[in-house]
Amino acid sequence: MARQPYATPEQLATWLGTPAPAGAERLLARAGEDIDSALLTAVYRVDEDGDPIEPRVVAALGDATCAQVEHWLATGDDGTGAGGVWDSVSIGPVSLSGRSRTPAAASGVELAPRADRALRRAGLTPGRVIAW
Repeated sequence: MARQPYATPEQLATWLGTPAPAGAERLLARAGEDIDSALLTAVYRVDEDGDPIEPRVVAALGDATCAQVEHWLATGDDGTGAGGVWDSVSIGPVSLSGRSRTPAAASGVELAPRADRALRRAGLTPGRVIAW
């Protein structure tokens, strides 16, 4: 079976306090991929499909996913990572100016501050290796 998304368009609408934007499912799926990348070393219980089962983890992943989409909407990004990379761009004869944001973290993903905090509060990041 396929894994469930961490948040639904209805949850996103509640988080934003406005109706969910067009393409909410796509944005939530992309945000979920970013959350997964940030959790590569996280340890938490899952069911046979890989979905989290502990209510606090389910809530944290939903909050982090909604926060990631909220950040993209506020910054004009669409989840591709292409939005807002340069503060000035010219095409002929090519001129790129300073970066308007910092490079992605070591996970390869730039998490929104609120998304990062939701994962940290739940004890999901930073990850650590546990010897058994």
